[in-house]
Amino acid sequence: MQRYVLTGTPGAGKTSIVRLLAELGYGVVEEAATAVIEQSQGQGEDEPWTRASFIDEIVALQRQRQLEAITPGSVQVFDRSPVCTHALATYLGRSVSPALAAELERITSLGIYERQVLFVRHLGFCEPTAARRISFEESLVFEKIHEQSYRAFGYELIDIPAGDLSHRVAAVASVISRATS
Repeated sequence: MQRYVLTGTPGAGKTSIVRLLAELGYGVVEEAATAVIEQSQGQGEDEPWTRASFIDEIVALQRQRQLEAITPGSVQVFDRSPVCTHALATYLGRSVSPALAAELERITSLGIYERQVLFVRHLGFCEPTAARRISFEESLVFEKIHEQSYRAFGYELIDIPAGDLSHRVAAVASVISRATS
């Protein structure tokens, strides 16, 4: 199984890319952090990222989704990975928890994800949502932290430049097809 990570700054269009890839028949796994936030907000908690257990909840859902991912074909595309959760912990000023450290060790030692990571570049803006309360300027800082985290764990970043959705999806598909042929 080849598992590719699609990552980048908040609001860069990753989810749109992943959804179109799914429509094209790629196996995709959606982002865990947004699901954790939306579930907590649905239960009345406005800012779940302030909770001490937030990072570990994301790690647990990412692991569960990775282990349960049953998709057609031999390629999966993940909207973020535990390395992104490492970047999030860094951005939030939190230390790496034992659960996150263990998951980073697991994905590294088992080679869970391809070493080439599809890094979606920002679009020049970041629209806030209930789950994404970050300014464009803050998103650029977060983007740099993502780059640093992935490089620190030995991944190669493949830029997916800003542009219209179809070109970005084609760029992702091109990288995957070159690697699988």
